[in-house]
Amino acid sequence: MSSATVPDPPSTRSDSFWAFWAVFAAFGTYFCMYGFRKPFTVAEYSGTTFGGIDFKTIVVSIQVLGYMLSKFIGIKIISEMPPKHRAIVLLGLILSAEAALALFGIMPRPWNAIGLFLNGLSLGMVFGLVLGFLEGRRVTEALVAGLCTSFILADGITKSVGAWLLSNGVREDWMPFTAGLIFLLPLCVCVGMLARIPAPSEQDIAARSARNMMTRHDRWSLFSRYALGLSILVGIYLLITVIRSIRADFASELWGDLGQETPPSIFTRSEMWVALGVMFVNGLSILVRNNRLAFFLSLGICAFGFVVVALALIGQQTQSIGAFQFMVLVGFGLYLPYVAIHTTVFERLLAMTRERGNLGFLMYLADAFGYLGYVVLMFSRNLFLGRENFLNFFISACWVALGASLLALAVAAIYFANQGRQPVISSAIAEHG
Repeated sequence: MSSATVPDPPSTRSDSFWAFWAVFAAFGTYFCMYGFRKPFTVAEYSGTTFGGIDFKTIVVSIQVLGYMLSKFIGIKIISEMPPKHRAIVLLGLILSAEAALALFGIMPRPWNAIGLFLNGLSLGMVFGLVLGFLEGRRVTEALVAGLCTSFILADGITKSVGAWLLSNGVREDWMPFTAGLIFLLPLCVCVGMLARIPAPSEQDIAARSARNMMTRHDRWSLFSRYALGLSILVGIYLLITVIRSIRADFASELWGDLGQETPPSIFTRSEMWVALGVMFVNGLSILVRNNRLAFFLSLGICAFGFVVVALALIGQQTQSIGAFQFMVLVGFGLYLPYVAIHTTVFERLLAMTRERGNLGFLMYLADAFGYLGYVVLMFSRNLFLGRENFLNFFISACWVALGASLLALAVAAIYFANQGRQPVISSAIAEHG
């Protein structure tokens, strides 16, 4: 059995109670983390350029650079993290991120961008620490869907908070630090709740496999065994991450290019609809007990999401849908595969193969290369694109990503349908006796 964070709960404590507890704690923790990461993106920093690059692109790129480096570091640290250390490390990273935002406020431009680099470096491992409390359970998809709903909703709500602070006279460079203070206390409460979640039960382990801390040998063994299939999935995730991040970090610019005014509430309203739809679709995966079937259904959910994005792009280009509908449909379509990979694809891959490993390793492998792709895009964008063409750039990038992702999904499905059949059979025998 994997290491426990606390002793097994007494029999009077129901599974349902701990499931709701875990969802609330994980949702709250990651929701509040976004209060330290995203509010700055609502500021436009207009009129400020350095080396021909606008300051908004500089700060977004430099924060993502730190975030991306943290993901590469996390491949080792998260996969090896003892459960008893997760909560204290998580709080330390959050406090470091807030200190970095203070640095952003104190230092002059453009040197204050260093503060956002350090902020991203601190926050990049938070997701893996939270995920460690939730994986390897019979209801993991529902728990992680709740966790992922937090970053969909938080992306909009924390931007609304940032916009509200700006409208009340807080300076652009101090707004991120001020927003972080608002979210600090509730985050600490939610981390305390995370630390009380019991370890997976014996029934969970029988259904989903034990999740172990991984050595370097364990990581290489798991990757090499499924190298082609995992590489394809990581490539798909890279494309989704790039497009999703553009939509998230440059939402103000996209709304403006669509001719839509952007009061603070619009970020919350659009993401609320996205979150509800994505949570519902991906959370239903817990109803599928067969791990192999659930894995392939999750690939189908990814494909469905790409089709939704394609329909939204056609609707916008033919002017048959409005700006709000376009942003919601694109968000829904992009987050369907993005969240499916978080909740089901890697979770059920481990469950059906019974390989030694944990979800944190696979997610950080994907996240590291996903954010690497976004960093490359952000640093190269100004070489060929003016800020005034942002909507056209976004639409073109979506079409490229959709075509490549659908082709890659088909190849991945064929690969995994023909690989590892013996482990899958063994898994089925272990599950059903």
